[in-house]
Amino acid sequence: MNTPVLSKADIESYWTNGYIFVESALTPDQLDGLVSDFAAWVDESREYSEPYGETLANRPRFDLEVDHGPEHPALRRVASPVEVSDAYLEVMRDNRALDAVAQLIGPDIEFNNSKINAKHPGTATEVKYHQDFMFQPHSNEDLVTVLFFLDDVTLENGPLNVVPGTHRGELFDHWHDGVYTGAVSAEVEAAHLDDGVPVFGPAGSACLMHTRLLHGSAPNNSDRPRTLFISEYRAEDSKALQENHLPSRYQGDVVRGERTNRVRCSNYAMEFPEVPTGASFFSQQAKAERVAE
Repeated sequence: MNTPVLSKADIESYWTNGYIFVESALTPDQLDGLVSDFAAWVDESREYSEPYGETLANRPRFDLEVDHGPEHPALRRVASPVEVSDAYLEVMRDNRALDAVAQLIGPDIEFNNSKINAKHPGTATEVKYHQDFMFQPHSNEDLVTVLFFLDDVTLENGPLNVVPGTHRGELFDHWHDGVYTGAVSAEVEAAHLDDGVPVFGPAGSACLMHTRLLHGSAPNNSDRPRTLFISEYRAEDSKALQENHLPSRYQGDVVRGERTNRVRCSNYAMEFPEVPTGASFFSQQAKAERVAE
């Protein structure tokens, strides 16, 4: 049996605030493998001027920021890296943060999806405030997003900002004026902005975040990168109600516990999200600015 990662107080904190920070979520070897593969992809991206590669959804795997170029590579998203990297696949299947997830919503855990979100120094990449669940309706909300820090995350390089307790509140609309923007309205963001808490720490750490928690992040204004490997897990009895927006041949794999063939339903209401057609949800969030104009 694995040694518990979270104390009773940690578990209570997670359910109260909607997130928990875990130090040393990756071993040094795991971290080195992830960093090395991502560095190779960044170098490869210099050869491209638009999103490239292909996923199971026939969308580009590698997404580029608008100011990307050979001398200033800005690879901002890798969709489902577990399909093209043994290092990422092995970490997804076994890591210390996953043991913590099993404590929170286990014992039976499935893999849902994964991605890399990167903010290179001096790039415009930002993430507007949103709730992950609004991209992926399930029969219940026992989904945990694990954000692994591949770089030291500081207050200056665009850290994740979370709004504690919002997972226990409203599911905010991400459709505005008939457009799915993948973000809350400007009014909702303004009402919660002052309550945001930055999550930062050394490379190899992780933040575990409830799927309903309101969060976002600002651009990287430093000279240091900020790269996150994001792996999402769900309780085995939480069943998807719509196609996975980041499909993978590994989705639904049981990574802790066993398969029970049961489904558990909670009581909530939401509008189905728009399944993305572009390289990433950044193209959806760009619509928020046009709606606001």
